[in-house]
Amino acid sequence: MANHKSAKKRVRQDAVKRIRNRYYKKTTRSAIQKLREMEDATEAKKFLPKVVSMVDRLAKKNIWHNNKAANLKSSLTLLVNNLK
Repeated sequence: MANHKSAKKRVRQDAVKRIRNRYYKKTTRSAIQKLREMEDATEAKKFLPKVVSMVDRLAKKNIWHNNKAANLKSSLTLLVNNLK
């Protein structure tokens, strides 16, 4: 366990960040799943920018790697464009 005052503070901050990051990741994963399950093309096209924004935000904060974000955005866009 941490002994220095600053190290103890870092442990507290990391715990808060971990919870926050888990929340954002889970919310984004749920949104991606919801988008993948959509069958209506117009509804999916409306929802896609929101999901892409969430993915970009995770990549910007280094919660997800930039390449993972790019791959996800690409596959989701292809999925939505192929809906009838």
